[in-house]
Amino acid sequence: MRKLKSFLSGLGLFLVILASVALWVMLPGVVLLGLAVLLAAWMAFTRIGRQAASVTWVGVSTIRQRLGASSVIIVGIAGVVGVLVALLAMGDGLQKTLRSTGDSETAIVLRGGATAELSSGVSRDHATLIAQSPGILRDAEGKPITSAELVVVANLPKKSTGTDANVEVRGVGPQVWALRPNIRIVEGRKFTPGLREMIVGKGARQQFAGLDAGSTINLNNQQWTIVGVFESGDAHESELEGDVDTISAAYRRQGFQSITVRLTSPEALDAFKASLASDPRLKVEAKTTLDYYTAQSEGLSKVIRVVGITIAVIMAIGAIFGALNSMYAAVATRAREIATLRAIGFRSPPVIVSVMLETMLLALIGGLLGAFIAWLLFNNYTVSTLGSNFSQVVFQFSVSPALLWTGVKWALAIGFVGGLLPAVRAARLPVTTALRES
Repeated sequence: MRKLKSFLSGLGLFLVILASVALWVMLPGVVLLGLAVLLAAWMAFTRIGRQAASVTWVGVSTIRQRLGASSVIIVGIAGVVGVLVALLAMGDGLQKTLRSTGDSETAIVLRGGATAELSSGVSRDHATLIAQSPGILRDAEGKPITSAELVVVANLPKKSTGTDANVEVRGVGPQVWALRPNIRIVEGRKFTPGLREMIVGKGARQQFAGLDAGSTINLNNQQWTIVGVFESGDAHESELEGDVDTISAAYRRQGFQSITVRLTSPEALDAFKASLASDPRLKVEAKTTLDYYTAQSEGLSKVIRVVGITIAVIMAIGAIFGALNSMYAAVATRAREIATLRAIGFRSPPVIVSVMLETMLLALIGGLLGAFIAWLLFNNYTVSTLGSNFSQVVFQFSVSPALLWTGVKWALAIGFVGGLLPAVRAARLPVTTALRES
């Protein structure tokens, strides 16, 4: 029975810790600011509040004498915040890169039921039918702005490890430059249709070896020349691109995997989709490229976020217990001082507030330190990960102000929970007992 009670007590404490951290993290910044203003007003304009301010100042002034114990709190919380912000920045960076790849003025057509290009297939006859559908923008010569595309995966050595990794090779149609005007050649020139020439995205060149302009690579036992480097500011920078017919012949492919079109307007999507659905020869689905790439990012971003929060929670529990130990020790060290204050008329609330404010101040310092380190090390840090087409997607960590604020809120939550129990113990400690023990 005693073991059961001990287990239930520990479980209850664990749940209280989780609930407190979750509550703090979910509180909007405006609410936290309002609470801070109310606390400041209470400490400035009430007698008990002024007592709390005085006791807090005394406690803060002795932090230098307890520098070792205080550093435990600061370093522990800085580690939690740094890891949390870094992992969340990874997920946000991937999501930002994929979402920026699409927009509401272009649509992608895949085989019905396909969720990614590698699992899709569109025949050449069907590609011709799709290109004649209403709602597609036409160029000055009256040609529909479409690109029938083929995606294959090739193995190339990574610069960082020297081991092979998957890189996406995309065959594109001649209208790709009008379809994706954000693609800009920054070195070399465009590929020539009909030749074994390719252009490489800046991200892919940064991650993989042998992709400089003028170099040759072996794809499917054939030599291809890299004639240019492009930037687009989206996931296409992770690819190699070349003429779709040449790549199809090299890989012995008969059809395509997707058809991307530029719409006359975002409102034209409904008419475009209705035309495809009304043709019994076509078993395809269309959606905006914005919706397509957003869906591609959701799964992996969610996994990264869950992993990041899980790791942060585990580390936060350790940091909370570190704060508890440090603050219990601080309370024990200051037992005579706290007892004297209570003996001369200071009530329990000022003592509780002072201990909690001291802990949260240390937590805030740790949170700011961890957030700064995460920003310094990981903001715009370039990495690659496996995307939906089983190829590497190159993206940058995005350490945004919102993520930094999230990290600071986690720090304050840890400080609140870590200081609560020691504060209550300090307030409940009998004056005579404290004087005798000290």
